[in-house]
Amino acid sequence: MNLHIDNMTCGGCARSVTAAIKDVDPAATVEIDLPARRVRIESTQPAARFTQALDEAGFPARQDP
Repeated sequence: MNLHIDNMTCGGCARSVTAAIKDVDPAATVEIDLPARRVRIESTQPAARFTQALDEAGFPARQDP
């Protein structure tokens, strides 16, 4: 799945986003595109679990096509 995170602006943000994703699914594959403010997640967990965890971490996300 692809998510867009408007306020992911630096390496620290990217680390926090990755940590929130790994809290939901430690086996998830996470690819960060910082300039585009996008994250690609490969996981068997539903997208809603990730968007909720990111919201709680202060990084509201929306699904990207």
